[in-house]
Amino acid sequence: MAVVKARKQDIDMLARLLRAEAEAEGEMGMLLVGNVGINRIRANCSDFKGIRTIPQMIYQPHAFEALQHGMFYQSARDKVRRLARRAVNGERNWPAKFSLWYFRPGTYQNPGPCPPTWYNQPFVGRWKKHCFYQPTAETCENVYNTF
Repeated sequence: MAVVKARKQDIDMLARLLRAEAEAEGEMGMLLVGNVGINRIRANCSDFKGIRTIPQMIYQPHAFEALQHGMFYQSARDKVRRLARRAVNGERNWPAKFSLWYFRPGTYQNPGPCPPTWYNQPFVGRWKKHCFYQPTAETCENVYNTF
C-alpha cells in the first residue's frame, strides 16, 4: 500500500527522476534516491514543509540537479517504474532510510570524500558515489515517525 498518493503520471515522473539522478548507482542507488524523495514528502520539516506530492517534491526549486539535464525529460522505463513504486509503497533502505539529503562530492570520475555534515545535518552513510544525510531528531523528529 502506498505511503504517499501517487497517480500513474507521478510514478512515471519519480521513475524519470531516479534514473536521471542515480542510474550509474544501480537499482539500489536509484531506490535510495526514491527513499529520500518520499521522506521529503512525509517529513514536513526543514526545507520540506508543505511538500505533499511527488510533483511538489521533484519541482521544489533547487532540489534536484537532474532537472537541468535531458535524461529527466526522457520516457520512464518499466524497470525504474518498479523501483519508483517500491519507494512509494514505503520500502526504505540504509543509508536513505531517514535521509532527507544526498549528494555526490567531487567529479563523476573522481568522487570526493563525504563531508561530516550537509545542510548542518550528519552524514549517515554512502552508497557508491552518493553521500546520505539524515536530520537529527531535534531538527526533524517527524522523519522518524513516518513508518
